[in-house]
Amino acid sequence: MSQLFDFRQCITLLKSTGSTAKTLAELRDRIGTISEPSLYHHTYQYFLKGHILEYTNDFAEWAGQNLEERELAEELSNVDPYDFPDINELREELLRVMGLYLERFPEPRETRRGEEFYFNETITLVFPAGVRAKNLAEFLIAVKYVDRSCLYYHFYDSRYRLGGRVNDFSQWLADSVNKKELAERLMEIDPFVHSLEGIRERIVSAIEAEVRFDMESAGVHHEVREELKRDMIAAGGRP
Repeated sequence: MSQLFDFRQCITLLKSTGSTAKTLAELRDRIGTISEPSLYHHTYQYFLKGHILEYTNDFAEWAGQNLEERELAEELSNVDPYDFPDINELREELLRVMGLYLERFPEPRETRRGEEFYFNETITLVFPAGVRAKNLAEFLIAVKYVDRSCLYYHFYDSRYRLGGRVNDFSQWLADSVNKKELAERLMEIDPFVHSLEGIRERIVSAIEAEVRFDMESAGVHHEVREELKRDMIAAGGRP
């Protein structure tokens, strides 16, 4: 018997840490000392904020946009936070990448006044969205219309909570409705190359294909078509 999928959404309350950086050296030093909530906000929560898809974290975006250090921005964007079981291991990798870059370019440019990097933290509040699904068809309808923060919480944030490539959607599909192949297809969606709405489109497309396959396998498609024909004839139309 399948279990209900209880959609949850989240909101974030932004809090300034008072820490800033105007050069790459300062950015590296601050990354080494900022709190875990601040590091989490600038990396894992990047996609919740609807930033530029060319980058995958706030540090990369600032280096690329404000300092025009494109090479470093690309190297920082290649750091996948979900590769690290502990957030401080992610911190060490960011410091390593920046350290190597600064060895090659020890005197990079300084940002313009007003374009410094501002370190923030967030308090994340998670609450029920008031939407539940007990089967694949209901799940499909829900995914089409739930708030984008639901998608972030269940597709991105869950990777941190569950570890690695797993997300809440895939876990439910595999465990509760026995759709393991569909679960795998959702896990194959690259979280770093799509906006949240792009993620939604790909999830919906994968589920629609599965629902269509199930209907055709059960002969439902033919039965629905025949029923429509009968209704048209009864109404005096042509089939």
